[in-house]
Amino acid sequence: MATSEASIGGHAGAPHRGADAHGELFTPANLAVGVVVGRMSQSFDFFVFGLGCVLAFPAVFFPFASRVDGMFLSFAVFALAFIARPVGSVVFLLIHRKFGLITQLTIALFLLGMATAGTAFLPGYDTLGYWSIIALAVLRFGQGFALGGSWNGLASLMALKAPKDRRGWYAMLPQIADPAGFILAAGLFAFIWASLTHADFIEWGWRYPFFAAFAINVVALFARLRMVVAPRFSEQLKERDLVPSSVADLARTQGRNVALGAFAPLASYAMFHLVTIFALSWALLFTQQSIVEFLLVQIAGALIAIPCMLLSGRVADRIGRRTTLAVGGALIAVYSGWTALLLSGGTLKGYLFIVIGYALLGFTHAQAAGAVSSNFSPETRLTGAMLTSDLGWLIGAGFAPLVALALAEYAGVDYVGLYLLSGAIGTLAALRISQRSGALPND
Repeated sequence: MATSEASIGGHAGAPHRGADAHGELFTPANLAVGVVVGRMSQSFDFFVFGLGCVLAFPAVFFPFASRVDGMFLSFAVFALAFIARPVGSVVFLLIHRKFGLITQLTIALFLLGMATAGTAFLPGYDTLGYWSIIALAVLRFGQGFALGGSWNGLASLMALKAPKDRRGWYAMLPQIADPAGFILAAGLFAFIWASLTHADFIEWGWRYPFFAAFAINVVALFARLRMVVAPRFSEQLKERDLVPSSVADLARTQGRNVALGAFAPLASYAMFHLVTIFALSWALLFTQQSIVEFLLVQIAGALIAIPCMLLSGRVADRIGRRTTLAVGGALIAVYSGWTALLLSGGTLKGYLFIVIGYALLGFTHAQAAGAVSSNFSPETRLTGAMLTSDLGWLIGAGFAPLVALALAEYAGVDYVGLYLLSGAIGTLAALRISQRSGALPND
C-alpha cells in the first residue's frame, strides 16, 4: 500500500494523476474534511431527533400515556431508523450500481433533509390523533433509510490512502463528528429550553432544531458533492476496488467478517446512547435536576470525549487499532460495574456517570470505524464496511435507550450496568475470535 502522497496520487513528479479537474489532491487530510462534514450533519440530525424523543415527543405525540410510557413509545420510534438503515443501504447500493454515486448521494441526502424538515412541520396528537404517530414513525424510518444511502466511500478511501503508521489517527478523525454533532444539538436544545416556557417549548419551540438540521443538511450535501463529482474521485474508487459488491456475494464469502465487524464496536455503540439519550431521560423522569444544567454537563462530557479521541488515535498508531479497541472495551466493562452507584447516588455522581462515560466513549469510539472497515478484501470493502456499520449500530445502539430505560424502570439500575457489560463482553469476544482467525488486522 502506498505510504506517501506522491505514491498515492501517482509517480513522484506526476502529481496531476492524484488531482481532479480543478487540481485538488485527494490526500487523507482532504478526504477527512469531507467525511467529518458529512458525518457531523448526520450526527446532528440523529441527536436532534433523539433529544426530541426525550424533551418533546412524549407530550406532543403520546399525551395519552404516562410520562414513562410516553418515553418508551418515543424510544420505540427512535429505534426505527436503525432498522431502516441496512434496508436503505441495500436499496441504494442498487441505485449506485445502476445510476452512479452522485445520483445515490443526491437522492439519499434529499430524503434525509425532507424527513428531518417534515418532522419539524408535523402536527401533534391533539391535531391528527394516531395519524401523527404514524407520520412520525414513517419520517423516522425515512431518516434511517436515507442515512443508509448516504454512504459514499470517502471513509474507506481515506483509510486505504492513510500512511500505514498513521491509520489509527485517520480512523479516529471521522469519529470526532459524533460528539461535535451532539454538542451542536444539545446546545441548541438547551438554549431553546432555557428561553421559553415549558408550554411554548412543547407547542412550537422543539421544532426549531429540526429546521436547523435541514439547513445543515443542505450545506453537507454540497460539501460532499463537491468531492464526489470530481472525476478523479470516481477513478480512485475504482483503482482501490471501492465499488459496490453484491450483498449475496458478501454474505457468502465474508459473512464471518461481517459478524465480527458488527460485534467488535458493540461496547462503544452501547455506551453511545446510554450517556446521551438514556441519561437525559433518566434525569428528566427520575431526578429533580435542571434539564439545562444536565445538558450543559453532557456538552462538557462531549468536549472531554474529543481529546480522548485524539489520544486514542495516537495510542492506536503505537499498539494497534484492535488492541486499542480491546483496552477501551475492558475499561467500559469496569465502568459498567459502577453504573448503579453513579445513577442512584445523587446529582454529583450522576454527573460523574456522564463525564467518565464520555471519556471512555471517546477513547473507544475513535477506533470503532477502523475495526469495521479493515477486515474486508478490497473488492468487498465498500459494501462490507457499510453493512457492518449498519448492523453494529442496530445491535449496539438502536435499542439502547429503550432497553436501558426498561431495565431501570422494571428491574433496577443494576441491570443497566449488566446491559453495558454485555456490550463490552461482545466487543472483547469478537476481538478475541478475530485475533485467532486473523479476520481483523491490528494495524
